Amino acid sequence: MIETSVQSGQLATILMIAVALGLDAFSLGIGVGLKGIRLRHVLGMSLLIALFHTLMPLVGLVAGRYVGFLLGQVTNFAAGGLLALLGGHMIWNSFCKEEGVSVNHTTLPGMLLFSLGVSIDSFSVGVSLGMFVNDMVLIVTSFGVVGGLMSILGLMLGRKVSGSLGEYGEMLGGVILFVFGLMFIF
Repeated sequence: MIETSVQSGQLATILMIAVALGLDAFSLGIGVGLKGIRLRHVLGMSLLIALFHTLMPLVGLVAGRYVGFLLGQVTNFAAGGLLALLGGHMIWNSFCKEEGVSVNHTTLPGMLLFSLGVSIDSFSVGVSLGMFVNDMVLIVTSFGVVGGLMSILGLMLGRKVSGSLGEYGEMLGGVILFVFGLMFIF
C-alpha cells in the first residue's frame, strides 16, 4: 500500500512537471493561433511538439543519469537548483516583451524551429529528473503526450481568444518548476 502511494505521488509530480512544460507550448501556441493557422498545420505542429517533448527529455534523462553518477550526494541540490533556475527563467521571459524575427510557422522548417524552441526546456528538466528518477518511459511518454495535447489546445484557443492568456501560461509553468526546484533543494 505504501509503495502504491509513492508511485502515485511520483506520477502526480511527473504529470505536474509535464503540464508546466506544456504550458510553454500552450502559451506560444496561442500566439501562433492568433496569427491564423489551418487545422492541418495545428495537427502537424502538435505532432512535432509531442515528438520533441519526448526526445529532448530522453536525451536529458540520459545526460542526467551520468551527471547524477558524477555528483553523488549533491544530486538533489543540483537537480533542484536547475529546476528553480529554469522556472525563474520562464517567469522572467513571461515579463520580457522581445520582438524577434517572425518565422512562418506553416512551413516544415518553421514548425521544426517552433517545436524545438518550445521543447528545449524539456531537455533541462530531463537532466534534473535523470539524476534521481528511474522510470524513463513514464517521463518521456507523459511529457510527449501532455506537450502535444497542450499545444493543440493553445493553437486552437489562439484561433478563438485574445493574446493575454499566453503570457500568464508561461509564467504559471515557471512558477510550478521553480516551486518543484525549491522542494528538491529543501
